Amino acid sequence: MLKKLLSVSAAALLTLASYVAAVELRDDHPDTYTVQKGDTLWDIAARFLNEPWLWPEIWQANPQVENPHLIYPGDVLSLAYLGGRPTLVKKSPAVRRMDSAIDALPLSEIEAFLEKAHVFDEDPSDRLPYVVALEENRLRGAEGQLAYVRRGDFEPGQRWAILRPSLRYAVHPHPASDYPRLKRDPWDAQHGLRPNTSGIEWAYFAASDNGFEVLGWEAVEVAQGVVTQDGDPAKLLITPGGAEVQKGDLLVPYDPQPFELSFHPHAMDSVPEGMRILAQTGRNAYGGPRDVIALSAGARDGVENGHVFSIWHPGDRVRDEVAHQPRIKANLGRNKVQLPDEFVGHVMIFRTFDKVSYGLIMDGIRPARIDDKIKAPDRY
Repeated sequence: MLKKLLSVSAAALLTLASYVAAVELRDDHPDTYTVQKGDTLWDIAARFLNEPWLWPEIWQANPQVENPHLIYPGDVLSLAYLGGRPTLVKKSPAVRRMDSAIDALPLSEIEAFLEKAHVFDEDPSDRLPYVVALEENRLRGAEGQLAYVRRGDFEPGQRWAILRPSLRYAVHPHPASDYPRLKRDPWDAQHGLRPNTSGIEWAYFAASDNGFEVLGWEAVEVAQGVVTQDGDPAKLLITPGGAEVQKGDLLVPYDPQPFELSFHPHAMDSVPEGMRILAQTGRNAYGGPRDVIALSAGARDGVENGHVFSIWHPGDRVRDEVAHQPRIKANLGRNKVQLPDEFVGHVMIFRTFDKVSYGLIMDGIRPARIDDKIKAPDRY
């Protein structure tokens, strides 16, 4: 279902452009390219352009071709010049194979974040319905078993998503190079998202509330259930397909399509000041292409799906040992030089909350790190 719906994003990507700039072709660009199964629109654009997010600037759909704005495996893209501007046109094969249109982003890398992740502006454990107990006083409940739930308007037949708190995003207004890394957040430790149950695992930076702004509380869907009896507590039957449920899990009404399906690449007019990486997948200290990252800006800052940014690692501060050669240790901390930031790669936003957004790293020349800076997508 999700795969079929996201094919619509190809049309949006090819027909919409909100960032007008001079398009630069790669020196090694092909004159023609045959679309392959497994390609993404970003991958194809990167074969022709130095700035793949400017793809809509050179696309011209052939009106004689069925579904001219969608690209399928087997289509041939040809580079031409119309009015002195580079233009890509599509030629479809005479016989169309039964393939789906290619996606804007690799769906397999972001599906869990589209379907299961929720970020709340306030601590959801203080206001959402919750699991108070499980059938036969079990520690964990599985499909086909009952959970007892409270603090909600429960009616028989209602379907609910069961969430488990994962982590709290907090950021200091003045970044420092000596921030602790991979520190477990007390909110996360209290609720404990068990690995390999949701498809989402993070390595992240967290800090105390002292001087830090909490940007959001994340909770991840682990299962679903259907109300079989109202009351306080009500009975919720755990449906197949999820992980085990435990006491303290939270509930939200089930939404079959809680996410935005349209992605088209474009730059932001003004990047939010201080925007940086809060978390990245895999519980690793470093990330690269096709890794998901969480960023410290969202809808309140004007960030939207499809925005493309560049990632930069803050330059180190080093002592100039050439111009200054101190003879005593007391001088070792002096004569420091601030090195320039180092370009890492590009990230495209695919899901946005109020103060936090998720992005997929699209390319890179060095590993991304937690607390790296986010800037406009200009080439380095």
